[in-house]
Amino acid sequence: MRLIYRVTIRIAIVLLPILLLWATIFYHAMVNEINDEADDSLEDYAELIVRRVLTRHELPSSGDGTNNTYNIEPLADSTNAPSMKFEDRRVYIPEKRETEPARVLTLVFPDSNGQMYRLVVSTPTFEREDLLLSLLWHITGIYAVLLLTILTVTALIFHYSMRPLYALLKWLDSYRPGQGVENLPTENRVIEFKKLTEAARSTIERAESYMERQKQFIGNASHELQTPIAVLGTRIEWIIDNTPLTEEQFAELSKMRQSLHRLNRLNRTLLLISKIENAQFTDRSDVDIVDIIKREAEIYSDIYCDKEIECKIELPERYIVLMDDSLATTMITNLIKNAYIHSPEKASIRIYMKKDSLIIANSGNGMLDKERLFDRFYTSGKSGSTGLGLALVKSIADSYRFGLTYSFTDNMHRFEIKF
Repeated sequence: MRLIYRVTIRIAIVLLPILLLWATIFYHAMVNEINDEADDSLEDYAELIVRRVLTRHELPSSGDGTNNTYNIEPLADSTNAPSMKFEDRRVYIPEKRETEPARVLTLVFPDSNGQMYRLVVSTPTFEREDLLLSLLWHITGIYAVLLLTILTVTALIFHYSMRPLYALLKWLDSYRPGQGVENLPTENRVIEFKKLTEAARSTIERAESYMERQKQFIGNASHELQTPIAVLGTRIEWIIDNTPLTEEQFAELSKMRQSLHRLNRLNRTLLLISKIENAQFTDRSDVDIVDIIKREAEIYSDIYCDKEIECKIELPERYIVLMDDSLATTMITNLIKNAYIHSPEKASIRIYMKKDSLIIANSGNGMLDKERLFDRFYTSGKSGSTGLGLALVKSIADSYRFGLTYSFTDNMHRFEIKF
């Protein structure tokens, strides 16, 4: 999940309880304010009625132009009666034939003769349910508008403020080992981003230094190993050509020569894998995969003609891939060679493309170990195999982020490269 989306979700989550708390406080404050105003009006009206009762003046009628109604009744026992009490009730309105919410004042007072009376004064008030519903709708609208506004402003500010980070991430994504750090973005006024950029620069410079050392080691190892191997091979050839040998001695020297050849191939392949993994093949060009396949398939068809293997090629006229030409040839060659070597006599090989995938399939018995198939030095029992062919193919595919998979269906081993 992108950072801006995570920030947006968290802002929305935080805003909701804040607005709900604000709505609760606002609702109670508004109810208290309305009740205070109603209580003041009821108290004034009750005072007017009490004064008229005590002075024996005419009491106001219910139709005196106000919404207030009252009721006076004498009390036989006023011991437990509160002197003044405000409360919310539902009052029946005869004219409407329904009950309405009202604010009610109950007042107990004595007349000049000591007779106690209870005065109940009421005035219509608001429907709490309607207020809650209205407030809920308004809060929902406010929440939506506020959230949209905050998120829009946050996104704009965030996008503007995080441009240096996006530039650094873009550079890191496009960085390839061996190209140096000249193009690393440096213009930045934010201290944290400056530190992050400097840390990235320092890390890349160390990686470049280590890679250069590793390249030197690989080059030195290649030179130091190839020279004695070549010398040993030459001396064995000289002994075979210039020394009278018994049959047993000749057989031993032949075995030594084969071992040297295998060691030479191992050394070259391991060095090539190391160079690939160290990104030493930086040249890229448009490579026609179809042309390489047709050329290599023809070569290996001639080499293994005694096995009478049928090779079916179903490819488009061209398929261009941007990569190093030598690595493309190595990758295709190893897969085709692997198919010919591990196919029984009079078997079949099929090479075809499906969308952006190349499939090379060959006849065989039994599924190979998918977990170890692309490991170095893994062999399926074929004599003379170094166990590095498929590991080399895997290394090339990974360096270009190609997908390489193996499957076994219908007695066919299938290797698929998804470009």
